[in-house]
Order: sequence, then C-alpha cells, then structure tokens
Amino acid sequence: MTKDKSSVVLFLDDEVTPLAELETPIVFDFDTTKLTDGEHVLKIVSKSTQGREGIRKIHFTVKNGPSVSVEGLKDKDIVDGVLPLMINAYDKGNQKSFMIEGSETPQTIPVWIWIIIILFVGWAAYYGITYFSRMS
Repeated sequence: MTKDKSSVVLFLDDEVTPLAELETPIVFDFDTTKLTDGEHVLKIVSKSTQGREGIRKIHFTVKNGPSVSVEGLKDKDIVDGVLPLMINAYDKGNQKSFMIEGSETPQTIPVWIWIIIILFVGWAAYYGITYFSRMS
C-alpha cells in the first residue's frame, strides 16, 4: 500500500489473519453468506499516513439460515402441563423468486380482535332490537 493514503485492516471475530487490507476510502461488498449464524465482531484497524492507529469494533448478528417461528411458548416462560406449539421454519430462498409455501407463519387471532368482534356484534344486536321494537 502506498503511504499517501490511509488504510484499514479488517479482522473478523478473534482471527489473527486479516479479512482484508484496504486503502481508504473504499466501498466493498461484505459477504455474510459464508459466515455461521450467530454473533460476530468486525474489528477495523485504521492506519493514518503518519502511522497512528485507530480501532473500531462493530458487533453484528448473522442470520442467513432458515427463520424459526414458535407460537405458544416464549423465551423464559414458566409453564406446566401440555403445551400446544406451532413451529414454522422458512428460508428466504434464492431472492429471485418468491416462495409462497411456508413463507408466512400462520398465527392465532389476537384477543383484542375477538373483543372488537364481540363488541360490534353486541352493538349490532342492541341496535337491531331497539330499531325493530320501535317499528312494532
């Protein structure tokens, strides 16, 4: 590398071998598909033209694998008895075509929707009864 530009050396996790050595400014594609799913650290060591160094660590999580959705059990729940669980795993596919099968996780209807439906049916029944009682 020439001495008239600053440079950066990229390290991934605790690796001793650099991922890349680049002159700045630089734009490049960081391919995470080769990384395992989970937490990682990108360590960037910058070197100025005067020889000074700066370090920046960026923590990130890779999630390239299939997504897993679970309904009926949350993290750190206290449970007993038999639990009905709904589990779905789906992948992003090849990003060029959309896969409908398995791409959405079916979910139960939330309680607040049931409450709104019950209130609406109750109001409609009240309105219908009072309207027809006036007609008689």
